[in-house]
Amino acid sequence: MAFVNWLKRHLVVIAGLLTLGYLLLPNVIVTVFSFNKPKGRFNYQWQAFSTDAWKDPCGVADMCGSLAISLQIAVWATIGATVLGTMIAFALVRYRFRARGTVSSLIFLPMAMPEVVMAASLLTLFLNMGAQLGFWTILISHIMFCLSFVVVAVKARVMSMDPRLEQAAQDLYAGPVQTFLRVTLPIAAPGIAAGAMLAFALSFDDFIITNFNAGSTVTFPMFVWGSAQRGTPVQINVIGTAMFVIAVLFVLVSMAVSNRRTRQKA
Repeated sequence: MAFVNWLKRHLVVIAGLLTLGYLLLPNVIVTVFSFNKPKGRFNYQWQAFSTDAWKDPCGVADMCGSLAISLQIAVWATIGATVLGTMIAFALVRYRFRARGTVSSLIFLPMAMPEVVMAASLLTLFLNMGAQLGFWTILISHIMFCLSFVVVAVKARVMSMDPRLEQAAQDLYAGPVQTFLRVTLPIAAPGIAAGAMLAFALSFDDFIITNFNAGSTVTFPMFVWGSAQRGTPVQINVIGTAMFVIAVLFVLVSMAVSNRRTRQKA
């Protein structure tokens, strides 16, 4: 009876931990197999422990080159989508104009639309414009589909802002630029940061839209897909593990900084 009562009290926590474990299981498998030494071309069965792949992560031809391309596209797509998305979010929340509701609804289309549909539409647009497929078409495509996610994240933050804080700054003779930089922007920063992180992850991870509009340019997801047809080098698991660890560390550092600022304010 005591066990049943304990289970009822902690059911939500247990369910949450089990769900988190299920979600992290693929990452654990990727990490474990990054230390594998396969006998054949495919890294699907455990053979022996080895750190050779970690000592030479760029040992596979063209892999680090494709990784560099993906990182460049992700960084520039994040910057472009974050700047444009932040301006659109402020415009949708703070200003009244014709077709405001329509624009707000259209923002959600890339999020609800299947990626293959958007990929084919973008490819048709680029071909009709006579654009050469490559780095720039990938970058434009990524900015377009990341834009919606940034707008949603920033818009939610801006809507929760108290306008009286900005009014108080104006009453204290702060100009529009000072008010924005010292009051509005710091308050909206968590939403902007969340949108930027989401845009970076989506851009770096994208395969379908990239594959349609890449031309001869090969990004890291495309390299992984191509390698899976011939064999899966262990270095792919090494890069995946490194990216996962960096993302976790970034989140932990952000949480620590946020908690520290909260304690200082208190």
